[in-house]
Amino acid sequence: MKIYIDGKYYDQKNAKISVFDHGLLYGDGIFEGIRAYNGRVFKLKEHIDRLFCSAKAILLRMPLSHGDVVRAVVETCRRNKIRDGYVRLLVTRGAGTLGLNPNRCKNPAVIIIADKIQLYPAELYERGMEIITVPTIRNLHSALNPAIKSLNYLNNILAKIEANNAGCEEAVMLNAEGFVSECTGDNIVIVKAGQVLTPPLSAGALYGITRGVVLELAREGGLSVAEPNLTRYDLFNADECFLTGTGAELIPIVKIDGRVIGTGKPGPITRRLVDKYHALTNVSGEPIYG
Repeated sequence: MKIYIDGKYYDQKNAKISVFDHGLLYGDGIFEGIRAYNGRVFKLKEHIDRLFCSAKAILLRMPLSHGDVVRAVVETCRRNKIRDGYVRLLVTRGAGTLGLNPNRCKNPAVIIIADKIQLYPAELYERGMEIITVPTIRNLHSALNPAIKSLNYLNNILAKIEANNAGCEEAVMLNAEGFVSECTGDNIVIVKAGQVLTPPLSAGALYGITRGVVLELAREGGLSVAEPNLTRYDLFNADECFLTGTGAELIPIVKIDGRVIGTGKPGPITRRLVDKYHALTNVSGEPIYG
C-alpha cells in the first residue's frame, strides 16, 4: 500500500506523522471518506467541495488547491491499483506545540489512504439491520457544528459504543430537542405512504453526499421527498427505513428499538433505490485510469 503524506508516497510501515500533530493531540483537522467504483472516484468534486467548506469553518488553511487535491486522490488510487475501494482523505492542523493554540501549527498536513472497506456484514444488506436509539445526543450546532467533518468523532464513537454494547451495529442519535438527527456514521431515511422522508440538516444531520444522491434518485423516480423534523414515533411507524453513507452505501433497517419496521424485510422502494444507486456508481465519477 502506498500512502500519500504531504506530496510524497510511503509504504504502510513508513507512513508516519509527528506526535505533535494537532490532529492527533486535539482532533484538530478534517476528513472525507470517498468511494471508488469500477475505476472511477464517485462524486469526487462534491467531496472536495465539502472538505474545503469544513476547512473554512474551522479556519484551517488548505495547503493545496481544489484541483491539486483531486489529482492527489486520483493518483493515490492509481498507485494502489484501486478499481473498487475507499479513500480516506485527511487534513490536519499540522505539527505544533503542547497547547491548543492553532497558530503554533505552521504547516497543515494532507494524508490520503486508498484501500478497501466493508462497514457492515454483507448479509445485513440482504436481510436488513436492527438498530437502537442511544442516550448520547448529537453535537449542538452552537458547540461543534455537525456539518463539519472534523477528526474529533468522539461524540459519534460514544454512541457507537452504546449500540455495540446492546448488540447492534449502528445507533440513532437524537438532537437536544429530541428530534432524530442521524446515525453515528450514516444518514437515516424512512418511507411513509410512498413519501421519502429524512431529517433536515438543521436537526444535526450531516450534509451527506450519498444522502443527496439518493434523494435526487428518489425525485427522478417520481417519489415525493421531504425533510421534516422526525421523532422516534415516526421511525417506528415507517413503512421502510434505510441508512445512507459513503461507507455504508444504502443498507435497509428492519427493526428500531425492538419495533419491526414495515414487514420486517427490506421494502420495495428501498430495493429500487439500491439498484438505482449501484447503477449510477458503476458509470459515474472521476476516471482513475486513462
